[in-house]
Amino acid sequence: MSKKQTPFRYDIVGSFLRPAKLKEARKQFEEGQLDAKGLKQVEDEAITDLIEKIKAAGYHTLTDGEFRRATWHLDFMWACDGIAHKPTKTGLPFHGEQAMIDDTYLVGKIALTNEHPFVEHFRFVQSFEDENTVAKQTIPAPAQFLAQFIMPFNDAETKKYYSDRNALIDDIVAVYQKTIDQLYEAGCRNLQLDDCTWGMLVDETAPSFFNTDAEGLKAYQILFKDINNAVIDYAPKDFVINTHICRGNYHSAYAGKGAYDAVADVVFGKENANAYFLEYDDARSGSFAPLAKLTGEKKVVLGLVTTKNPQLEDKDEVIRRIREAENFVPLERLYLSPQCGFASCEIGNKLTEEEQWAKLKLVKDIAEEVWG
Repeated sequence: MSKKQTPFRYDIVGSFLRPAKLKEARKQFEEGQLDAKGLKQVEDEAITDLIEKIKAAGYHTLTDGEFRRATWHLDFMWACDGIAHKPTKTGLPFHGEQAMIDDTYLVGKIALTNEHPFVEHFRFVQSFEDENTVAKQTIPAPAQFLAQFIMPFNDAETKKYYSDRNALIDDIVAVYQKTIDQLYEAGCRNLQLDDCTWGMLVDETAPSFFNTDAEGLKAYQILFKDINNAVIDYAPKDFVINTHICRGNYHSAYAGKGAYDAVADVVFGKENANAYFLEYDDARSGSFAPLAKLTGEKKVVLGLVTTKNPQLEDKDEVIRRIREAENFVPLERLYLSPQCGFASCEIGNKLTEEEQWAKLKLVKDIAEEVWG
């Protein structure tokens, strides 16, 4: 078991573009032309190839690229009791197109009665660790899980099973605590909580999306911070938990925009993550000033290289922005990564695999120049 801890000076968020062979295998599986064993074999081969490429690129964090998932977050939920899903007819509103991910809703009480499938996914990646690398497991944040079932589009179904929101929260926390126990037993020591809730809260449409007012949005901040901390604080001391704050990533489209200022006091000041992977690839993310709200020795992974288009950023401009961020966070607590994954959902973003690896080479080259 590797004892390396994330983040690294140049790092990855987690997801990668699915190769054509894997996409075809999943299509055949869904159509009943390929069984589960056949699909797993294709997945294993694709992940093995991906990990070899990650190592060849000089990166230290290993993931399975989320190749066994349809989406970055819903597959985690689908593995729990009390949750069902079906193909969506409307999708979710993203800028430029609808995100056609399954409608996911409650059909009973939430629980985790067996080992979560992601634990076995982790074991496969961990088998590739060496003296230079460590496996990282990515899962949706507890706040993201909660948000899925209390938003207006799902609230009526949820109330059939949970008239008391605290009972819902308790059951979600119990699922995460079990998952942490299982991952820890399997040897996982690096976990990433992917979280779009903060990006939703800062968007100009937040009042209508959450069906509340400004004071209500502040209450949601506390709610989301508290459920995340209930899970983070439960973990063993040597279990590193980082978070990635996102504004949506579907086929190069985004869901939200807005600076971190409105949520910085709570998420940067009071959430207990070890490090924050933050989107900073364009103007919709705002300035670095909110980073001054970080407490303790929290780290920031600057997502200055976009995964949403193939154009390579100007190296000098990225370095200039790192130096700008240094006005708010010491350089030794700053790191660099792409702004998000390359394929948060199976469809992937609008760039090629070759362009994906060119982005990662740029991140590494810049980090080595800045930090040595």
